[in-house]
Amino acid sequence: MGQFRQISTFVEVVARGSLSAAARAEGIAPAMIGRRLDALEARLGVKLLQRTTRRLALTDEGAAFLEDCQRILAELEEAESAVSERSARASGHLLVSAPAGFGRQHVAPLLPSFLAEHRDVTVNLNLNDRVVDVVGEGVDVAVRIAGLTDSNLIGVKLADNRRVVVAAPAYLKRHGTPRTPDDLVRHNCLAISSEGSQRGWNFRESGQTITVKVAGNMECNDGEVLHDWALAGRGLAWRSLWEVGVAIESGRLVPVLEEYAAPGNDIFAVFAQRRHLPLRIRLFVDFLRRAYAQPDYWRKTGGA
Repeated sequence: MGQFRQISTFVEVVARGSLSAAARAEGIAPAMIGRRLDALEARLGVKLLQRTTRRLALTDEGAAFLEDCQRILAELEEAESAVSERSARASGHLLVSAPAGFGRQHVAPLLPSFLAEHRDVTVNLNLNDRVVDVVGEGVDVAVRIAGLTDSNLIGVKLADNRRVVVAAPAYLKRHGTPRTPDDLVRHNCLAISSEGSQRGWNFRESGQTITVKVAGNMECNDGEVLHDWALAGRGLAWRSLWEVGVAIESGRLVPVLEEYAAPGNDIFAVFAQRRHLPLRIRLFVDFLRRAYAQPDYWRKTGGA
């Protein structure tokens, strides 16, 4: 019980931004909160928080531990609620946000099956490539292809994902295959545009993540268009596996520079921290997780 209390206190302190705020919420003295944190750090043998009289800051170890703690606490609450609400039926309205391309391919097609299982639930699916304000916009579940950065939110990993540089066989036959990220300067790179400016492509080299500025004769702010251009042999594209996995499987696209692939850009369900998470949210997140975990799911969907 003491270890669990230390963990929950750590999460609460980060969420509220100070020891005093966490203490007020629990109705105890700030010194008690401090002692729990000291005991947790002593037990783990690492510093989790840099504490001064003015501010708190997570250490690298603290940030990694926080994500695990949030997941564990969310799963515990889910388990407790599942027991107490086993006979209850999910109901109400779900506002779900997802990136446009991913949502079209991997969220929208699954909704009819979810709603067939839970007939008292309705869903509004909002497809948007901007990062939505989950709390401010009243979003129940946001699907994101990135790690969680806001400590006031809960992130549940739905599936593995990474980005790969791909090209059609015809393009590689004409222009050759890049062997290192530096070779990209000699290739036509189909880049995502954001207000007219290209973003770099990330790689892992000599143990460090590097960003390579790429250039080409075509840009677009829609990833699906870039995918189509790559299939047509117009150049190299840096796309997520959820989008191009089927095309790679069929040989229509070929991955290159895989030994330089950057760390995974995994898929998460993100939602606001709540004392009692509605059953419809828990069931929807679990539904997506189970669907994506099917062994043949990613070979059958998307990127054709």
